[in-house]
Amino acid sequence: MNIKLPAVRPHAIFACVLASAGLFAAHAAHAKGNDQLVRLINAYRAAPPSCGGSQVRPRAPLAAHPALARVKVAAGTFLDQAIEQAGYQAAKAEAIYVAGPPDAPAVMASIEAKYCNSLLNPDFSDIGAIRSGDTWLIVLATAAPPPAINLLPDPETAGKAVLEAVNAARATPRNCGARYFPAARSVSWNAFLGHAALTHSRDMAATRDFSHKGKDGSNAAERARQAGYRWLRVGENIASGQTSPEEVVAGWLTSPGHCENIMNNAFTEMGAGYAVDRSRKVPRAYWTQVFAAPR
Repeated sequence: MNIKLPAVRPHAIFACVLASAGLFAAHAAHAKGNDQLVRLINAYRAAPPSCGGSQVRPRAPLAAHPALARVKVAAGTFLDQAIEQAGYQAAKAEAIYVAGPPDAPAVMASIEAKYCNSLLNPDFSDIGAIRSGDTWLIVLATAAPPPAINLLPDPETAGKAVLEAVNAARATPRNCGARYFPAARSVSWNAFLGHAALTHSRDMAATRDFSHKGKDGSNAAERARQAGYRWLRVGENIASGQTSPEEVVAGWLTSPGHCENIMNNAFTEMGAGYAVDRSRKVPRAYWTQVFAAPR
């Protein structure tokens, strides 16, 4: 029996960091979006005057986003936190705070020259304008792309993408740490091993326990047998935090133990899968890859 069970340590996945415009004091009363001010800003972008002495080409209109019209920024709160609390995930954001103007045209007159670079910034796509008494908050932002983990295909499709990347790696001789491996034959997909891999990934995601040992005490060989696979030898790689099949295989190849499993010519079949723990603030994927040769 040949059982090899290396593991990749989990690594953190960090979301985009917002460009904060600083701290803003907000009126305690509920602030409502001001459609007139949004229209005036878009008219300004459509036919901009000079900005800082330079001519500017017309800009696309900003979309009024409901979440940005709900932003509340109090003393001690950063803009990025306030935008996130309002339900908007931003890649870039800026705010303009004005106190005193009685109406939207007066606000526009007070900001169009001083803040022309911000108002005409082509990187912004969304806007929220909030009025509370005689205080005004204009939030300009661009939404962050969806987390890469949300773009993953279903587990079987991702598992077969892992297979493709593994076979590409096996086609090339390489060193796994200090040990040299010649090119190996391709491995083929096995649905029983895929089921065993997916079961363990779901187990790790549910328990947040990054381990080759299942919550029932099982190991890779036992899980393969329980899935219906009669094996001669078994190997397992696990990883956590990666957001694509290509990333997880690339990580395994940099680790000698995982690399040895991938390059082991004695393995002829493979299954792989992932599961996501979405109970975290930042969801995390758990990956399992099971190699084997049948009896």
